[in-house]
Order: sequence, then C-alpha cells, then structure tokens
Amino acid sequence: MSRKKIVAGNWKMNKSLQEAKALVEQITNQINDSIAIGIDEVTKIIIPPFPYLDAINTQILNKPNFNVGAQNCHTNAAGAFTGEVSASMLSSVGCKYVLVGHSERRQYFKEKDSDFVLKIKEALNNNIHPIFCIGETIDQRKTENHFKVITEQLTNVLKEFTVAEFSKFILAYEPVWAIGTGETATAAQAQEMHAFIRSIVTDLYDSKIANDVSILYGGSCNAQNAQELFSCPDVDGGLIGGASLKADDFCKIILSF
Repeated sequence: MSRKKIVAGNWKMNKSLQEAKALVEQITNQINDSIAIGIDEVTKIIIPPFPYLDAINTQILNKPNFNVGAQNCHTNAAGAFTGEVSASMLSSVGCKYVLVGHSERRQYFKEKDSDFVLKIKEALNNNIHPIFCIGETIDQRKTENHFKVITEQLTNVLKEFTVAEFSKFILAYEPVWAIGTGETATAAQAQEMHAFIRSIVTDLYDSKIANDVSILYGGSCNAQNAQELFSCPDVDGGLIGGASLKADDFCKIILSF
C-alpha cells in the first residue's frame, strides 16, 4: 500500500491576489517552522482561483511538498469557449492537480458524468492529476440511497479509464449536506463511506489499485475534527473549504496526521 497523505485547500471564489499571496506566505512559513515529525510526507495542495495560479505556483516553488491545483478545467483542449480554461493552460502555469466533479459544479453548472470523463481525459493528457469528487445530498442520505448514488457516480466515470490512468487519480468524498453547513459526517460515517468507495474501486479494478488510491474527506473538515477523521483507516486526508482560507486552521489540519 502506497497511499499519500494529502491536504488540499479549495479556496473557491475568495481572496484578492494580495490576500492570496499573504495567506500562502503565512501557511508556508508556519509549516516550514513546524517541528512535527513527518510533516514533509504530507502532500499539500493549494487550489486558488484561476487568476492566481501562476503567482501562487511561483511562491511555493521549492517549498516541501507544496503544489498548486485548479478548481476546474474545460472538456476541450482549445477553441472558441469564451471564459473557459483548458488543462493545457493549467499545465503551462505549473498546475499539478485539478478538481473535477465538485458538488458545486454539479449543482450550479449542471455538469454531468460525461463532462467529468472528458475533463479528466484532458487533465491526464496534460500530466495533471484529477481530484475526482463524489457525494450525496441530504435527501439521498435520508432516503438511504447514498450508497447507490456513490456507486453510480464512481462507476459511470471510472469505467472509462484504464488501471494506468486511474493510478493518477485522487478521490474526494464530499457529503453535500456537510459542505458549508457546519454539519460534518461523524468519523464513523466518513470511514464507512470511504471503505465503501474502496470496495467499489476493487470491483472496478482490483484490491491493490483500491488500496493504493488516496481518498480525501471533503465535508466541513476543520481544525477541530481533522485529527479524528484522519485517524480513520480509509481516510487519507481532506479537501478543505472554508478552513483553508485561514492559515492557522489550515496548518493545524495539515499537522493532524
């Protein structure tokens, strides 16, 4: 088993450039000053808005295990798509990761499984690791359809990719009912779903592939609950929203392994 420990901060549509650079400086300084054993083993991903990618990537060069990710990419390599950004553009500014399938893209922009397949293919073609997000709504959980929903979200996309391609993936489980609501899945709920996700990957590929993929928890993970969540055997880190906008909180989460 060779799973990476990962903490990714999704800034969404927040911060000015000046605020963004100040935040990254605070985060990198705090982590560099930390004497926590093994902290350099944690892969740290900053996912700012598009306009800041180049500046942030320049800022984190030579910082141990710091990387830049993007919040989205287009399904096409290039063309007349005003306002969109391609995976090749992301690669050209040093982007190593990209979010695909985030619940907000599904909800607000009506993106579908077929879109995610195309986006992931573009990412992989440009040596960018996709962070593929899956998760259920509160209604789907209350009606006990959450396992069915997760199975469909995974299967519809992963069936289009080979073992070699999937080896580049990171998965992120984000219970939609726990994003920005202050609600959080219990550690037991998170572990149950992460183990279930790993079982689906086993069915689609094999147990070795399933045991090697990092699965992040992405539902209101914060400085207070990260340690408990990260102690779960199938939780390999977090996709952090609001808490990633505060240097102290984000650093505490990174130090929670």
